[in-house]
Amino acid sequence: MVRRISFAIALGFAAVMLALLTHEAAHSAEPPEQVATQPLAIIVNRSNNLDDLALGELRRIFLGERSYWPNGRRITIVMREPGEPERRSMLHDVYQMNESELKNHFLHGLFTGEILVSPKILATAVGVRKFVFNVPGAIGYVRLSDVDGSVKVMRIDEMLPDDKGYKLKVESSPAK
Repeated sequence: MVRRISFAIALGFAAVMLALLTHEAAHSAEPPEQVATQPLAIIVNRSNNLDDLALGELRRIFLGERSYWPNGRRITIVMREPGEPERRSMLHDVYQMNESELKNHFLHGLFTGEILVSPKILATAVGVRKFVFNVPGAIGYVRLSDVDGSVKVMRIDEMLPDDKGYKLKVESSPAK
């Protein structure tokens, strides 16, 4: 009999504690963070004679499946470092891969000779922009707010980054 009462008291105590913890968690939780989005601009050297790429063609270029521009110039891919919001957006929207899959793709392609050169990895948007400015065959990506007159912004599926319906966006949480 004493065991049943002890068990009932313990069970009741656990239920009260669970209710209190659930109530406290519900009322002390911070509101969900708002996710800010910004257009992701695909940039090339100003001497590049192309103005528009289909999203599928952009994917083939960034996967290294296409190595030369129509004018015969070698394509040099410029990427941000792993973990950067711009790179995460490219992985999701263009590559349609995660970091591990991307690494394996390039290792396999370089080993088999299907890919001639691995992408250049740079730490900052300014670095990407300067590289693209200095290398005629380069293609990279930066936030639209990081674009200046030194590079050319490509249309993707006939849309510029500030057009309604443009597909490439960078998602990042606001600073706390």
